[in-house]
Amino acid sequence: MSTVEVIGDATRGGEWTVVRLLVDGERIVTADPQGLDRSLAGLTLLEAAAVGGEPLAVEALATALGQVFRANPRPGRVAVAMSGGVDSAVTLLRAAPNAVGVTLRLWQDPAGPSSERACCSSEAVGAARAACHALGVPHVTLDLREEFREAVVDPFVAGYAAGDTPNPCTRCNGVFRFDALLAFARRAGAETLWTGHYARVVEMNGRLLVARAADSAKDQSYMLSTLDPSVLGRVRFPLGEQSKDETRAEAASAGLAAAARPESQEACFLAGDDYRRFLERQGLARADGEIVDERGAVVGRHDGYWAFTAGQRRGLRVAGGRPLYVLRTDRATNAVVVGDREALAVNSVEADGRLYISIDYAQAKLRYRSAPVPAQVVAANGGFRLELEEPVHGVATGQVAALYDREAVVGAGVITHVE
Repeated sequence: MSTVEVIGDATRGGEWTVVRLLVDGERIVTADPQGLDRSLAGLTLLEAAAVGGEPLAVEALATALGQVFRANPRPGRVAVAMSGGVDSAVTLLRAAPNAVGVTLRLWQDPAGPSSERACCSSEAVGAARAACHALGVPHVTLDLREEFREAVVDPFVAGYAAGDTPNPCTRCNGVFRFDALLAFARRAGAETLWTGHYARVVEMNGRLLVARAADSAKDQSYMLSTLDPSVLGRVRFPLGEQSKDETRAEAASAGLAAAARPESQEACFLAGDDYRRFLERQGLARADGEIVDERGAVVGRHDGYWAFTAGQRRGLRVAGGRPLYVLRTDRATNAVVVGDREALAVNSVEADGRLYISIDYAQAKLRYRSAPVPAQVVAANGGFRLELEEPVHGVATGQVAALYDREAVVGAGVITHVE
């Protein structure tokens, strides 16, 4: 018999507990935890993931299980991504009972002022586990704090250091998160992965593509625009055809505790803080520099080029009565270049990324909150170029250009150059 020892621990309010498991394949041989509702010896890892008890003991068990979790395949089994919020709770409700919940524990800045609303906080993980156990569904926590920091947080900091305006949520949702969740679904013997994203999957030209949700106010297709279409056959978005209000009503009708949980914050690793203060803590130093106009004349001072982004107006300490906007920043000289709004107009965009289907024309969405604009699309090595049919103001390198044909996302890439 080939066995492995797994140790998990948890601490809260000055208390600490540890769980030791001896595991053979997918079954627990021996275990020594206190505070659980039942003995773990002889249980499969899947069965153990549904065991409740004292919160600290259950958390320590979850930490141990996440390191080795696996289960034999079962027809119709669903892996459900659980955030602790109402969207994932309703998704779980629809998938139960043949489901297994999974929550990613991700890195957060410990110096941030607040973490309660983050989708990866310890409170959210606990809420996700409680939602699963209330329905008799196993729940697994994957501790990916270091992997997340390396894949998402470090590029965010490096992007601002380079003078870009990166979007960490597209990197997280479109790449990191789904890579981890789909790998887990395979280990869990699940046929599909369900998430609470507001998006849909449609077929176009024989290929599955992410598409806009029915609720335009909650549509998350932009955040998912970099998701590889090849995985969509295994992914489901059960909430894509309904509104957020309908989701909350469904949760309330079912008596789910998450029905009244507030929305999670964007860029969860900031832990409720302003990104500029976060960047300072990550090593981007304040340094006095010049604010110059397009002719090079000094019109003001600033204390760090990386604290400014294209299109920004507020926070500029400049002389003169007319409104001025950030046009670009210069890392080499620590300068911020400003000008009139007309100087922000962009007519051409280059991006590193992919066209999912061959297209010559698309609606281009250049920021999460911006309206799409018509554009001619020219494929290029490693990406594409967009010739915009109307000028767009405030386009920033580092953001994602998501391309739409009607409702479907037909390409996406990170903006590298604008003219």
